[in-house]
Amino acid sequence: MRIGLTGGIGSGKSTVAAMLVDHGAALIDTDAIARAIAQPHGAAMPAIKAAFGADVVSADGGLDRARMREIVFSDIQAKQRLEAILHPLIGQEAERLASEAGGAPIVFDIPLLVESKRWRQLVDRVLVVDANEATQLSRVVARSGWKAEAVQAVIAQQASRAARRAAADAVIFNEALSMESLAREVQQLWIRWVALPTGA
Repeated sequence: MRIGLTGGIGSGKSTVAAMLVDHGAALIDTDAIARAIAQPHGAAMPAIKAAFGADVVSADGGLDRARMREIVFSDIQAKQRLEAILHPLIGQEAERLASEAGGAPIVFDIPLLVESKRWRQLVDRVLVVDANEATQLSRVVARSGWKAEAVQAVIAQQASRAARRAAADAVIFNEALSMESLAREVQQLWIRWVALPTGA
């Protein structure tokens, strides 16, 4: 079973991912892969430097994330160029990690699952963690210290809630749920998708 897990920033997706791991899933975090390949000497850095120049390379040779964020938020073509570099490399590393999962159910944590299109064909089920935008905003501001405008810019660039829900095989609406209630929803989903012999 290959589960594609997605949700907007501040939806609680990472919490759900951790709960799925507790049930026995192998987690492949595409955000973590993206960060790794943009570290100093990372696989993506030569192509990023060639496409965007030394201005986006930090003093240690990795990606200057703040500078790149400024560029892609103001230029959709720059965003597309960056994604064209990162997505194939992320996909290759994700598949390599999946091959090492040893038969365990795999959860691919993919923030841009709906936007990238390619992932839907590579997973058996899509789980969306959803929350109201106001809740997303307050959660991210509280945990990160970002300004509200910066969080809103991220939300605006992500797929809409409606688009994510339309792509989902299941939706967890993580709005005013206690941790116990959220854990119960995750457990029920795990039983339905993974634990039952029919997978029904």
